[in-house]
Amino acid sequence: MALVLEAAEEKKAENPVAISLKGIATFTDGFIICSGAQRRQTQAICDAIVERLKAAGERAGHIEGYERGEWILIDLYDLIVHVFIPETRDFYSLERLWGDAPHVEPVSATASSRAGRKEAPRRRRRVASGRAVARKG
Repeated sequence: MALVLEAAEEKKAENPVAISLKGIATFTDGFIICSGAQRRQTQAICDAIVERLKAAGERAGHIEGYERGEWILIDLYDLIVHVFIPETRDFYSLERLWGDAPHVEPVSATASSRAGRKEAPRRRRRVASGRAVARKG
């Protein structure tokens, strides 16, 4: 899941949602749902996910909807990724359809690696106006 979310983030995927379907559906363990602003962006998100998985030695089982780009489905067997344009996502509203299923906080590999690091303390410096401004470092 982290690889998929990280690849989608790199292509500026919007509003990622992860839904656990374990014990609810027999065809998959979960969904990741995200959006791209327009068709070309949904295709770029799909390409990034497939390339990231390939680099990790995994592959997508089946991809549907790539040519139209309005709703791209990437079947990863135990996880299904849905990449929508906003209008199509609103129309089909998978989050509402599977509303009883638990939502999982989507955490990408980059976010989880950042969570383990401590943030550098902030120091104050003076700017030309004379006000103190916080800065990292």
